[in-house]
Amino acid sequence: MKIFLLAISVFGTLISSAQIGGRTSFALLDLNYNARSSGLGGNFISAKDRDINMGVSNPSLLNAGMHNNISLSQAFHAGRINYGMVAYGRALKKQRFLSAHLRYVNYGKIQGTEINGIETNTFNPFEYVAGVGVGQQLNPRISVGANLNFIGSHLETYNSFGASLDLAGTYTTRDSSFLVTAMVKNAGVQFKSYNDERNPLPMNFQAAISYKVKHAPFRISILAHHLNKWDLTYDDPNLVATKDPLTGELVEPNRAGFGEKLAQHFIFHLEVLATKNFHLRAGVHDYGRQ
Repeated sequence: MKIFLLAISVFGTLISSAQIGGRTSFALLDLNYNARSSGLGGNFISAKDRDINMGVSNPSLLNAGMHNNISLSQAFHAGRINYGMVAYGRALKKQRFLSAHLRYVNYGKIQGTEINGIETNTFNPFEYVAGVGVGQQLNPRISVGANLNFIGSHLETYNSFGASLDLAGTYTTRDSSFLVTAMVKNAGVQFKSYNDERNPLPMNFQAAISYKVKHAPFRISILAHHLNKWDLTYDDPNLVATKDPLTGELVEPNRAGFGEKLAQHFIFHLEVLATKNFHLRAGVHDYGRQ
């Protein structure tokens, strides 16, 4: 077996879902679990190469180059929180490909206390996503794929379970320089909640294009995300009208306009493919007002 990638990512992107967090269950589905996606600003789904991480992020990108490739990714955060992913790819007959992965978040050891501060038990909350994917090359230019994920969350004595489905399709030109892809991520259900109230999963409609410049080591990509939800700005409950101390008039808070709301839906990626084994990556993403 070939080890394709061992990524140690110190700066993960937990803020990738900050502006819409708290409204859905299983926020771990929105984390970036590999260094390539994190370095590009998140949600990178538009490169068809040998990276098995791309096959997990977008199952329609699974291909023969990922056969027997393994990826190990790990990110560290303050407070002894860490998360990562193990992924594996396999090529079958008739242009069909499989993947398997395990994503996890470990929140570290936490000391429990009573309301008066008396220490009780210690516990180690963790969450995980175990998934399998299948990709099919329909013809030289069009491929489709799907991921089926089982989700578990264990927070002290509270447990929650769910399942999600990712569906994707990709078109590439004959020379693979231009790619268009679209997918639905995290369509599913929370079938056991922490209490009696179930919440929706963070479903995300995405579309992306990428172009590899001919005779130059550049790949440019544009991703449009959360196309199923227009307003991604944070709804701050403390953002209320205030009274002008001089005139006594009410002053409405400055809220995001059309342009800012539109910009929050796009991520711009740039890869500099300097050599076969050395790449430089950068991403631009407007996270809006927090």
